[in-house]
Amino acid sequence: MARTPETPTGASAGAELNQDSISSGKGRPTPTRKEKEDARKRPLVVNDRAERRRREREASAVLREKQRIGQANGDPRYLGARDSGPQRKFIRDYIDARWSVGEVLLPAIALFFVTSFFPAESLVVIIGFGLMWFVLIASVIDIFIASAALKKRLAEKFGTVEKGLRLYAGMRAVYLRPIRLPKPQVKRGDFPE
Repeated sequence: MARTPETPTGASAGAELNQDSISSGKGRPTPTRKEKEDARKRPLVVNDRAERRRREREASAVLREKQRIGQANGDPRYLGARDSGPQRKFIRDYIDARWSVGEVLLPAIALFFVTSFFPAESLVVIIGFGLMWFVLIASVIDIFIASAALKKRLAEKFGTVEKGLRLYAGMRAVYLRPIRLPKPQVKRGDFPE
């Protein structure tokens, strides 16, 4: 094959490549194998036990905080077995949307506890005791009414009703709204469809 003047010969081509690599070099010497191996070496376990414990505590604290926030917000990834599932979410939304008599049960019990320090036959003790029993009985009746309505709505929406949902609804109904976990996601009166 004939060579044209535009095609450089082997020696001149090598010289051109050499000139290019020199002018556009990386600007530092190539590291030796020993330097590269030393750079990759790091201990699998930190030698300083106190430092290792501190790092582990920080990592677990970050993870716990992330889980706490996720659970409070109702994120399904962070919910436990007790709170996970579409039927349980429906129950939470239904209970959170209604006013429950059970919400005043804990304050009524606290009031009864305070009034129990008065003398036994005083009117304050009798009123506190009567109020606590009234709220307790009214809460139980309210829970039965709510769970019957919930059972009907769950059967309409999901077809079947899981076991233990009435108890789950009742336990959620007796907690004060601000201390419920997962936190209420609906406003009062916004019943789920």
